[in-house]
Amino acid sequence: MSPAPELPVVLDMPGEVADFLHAAEPDDAGRAALDHGQAVRRGQGYTLRISATPAIHRQLLDRCQTLDSTAAISAQRKARREYENRVNTLE
Repeated sequence: MSPAPELPVVLDMPGEVADFLHAAEPDDAGRAALDHGQAVRRGQGYTLRISATPAIHRQLLDRCQTLDSTAAISAQRKARREYENRVNTLE
């Protein structure tokens, strides 16, 4: 018996993370998820509402690991941690 396929899950990605990933050239599945995301205005910034499988969300999170370094500005580090917390709730 094969495992059940993962179903898409809707998560909000902070705009700082979405902007970084658009510039980082994700793979085809990640690019499609970002391109089909819905931008939601939040105060001065925005959130990108993405519907993708948990595996795609984890892949996008892995691609933005550099935002957790000391070279990134604090807003980017915080945005990445927020997205990481949302992705970790999927497990």
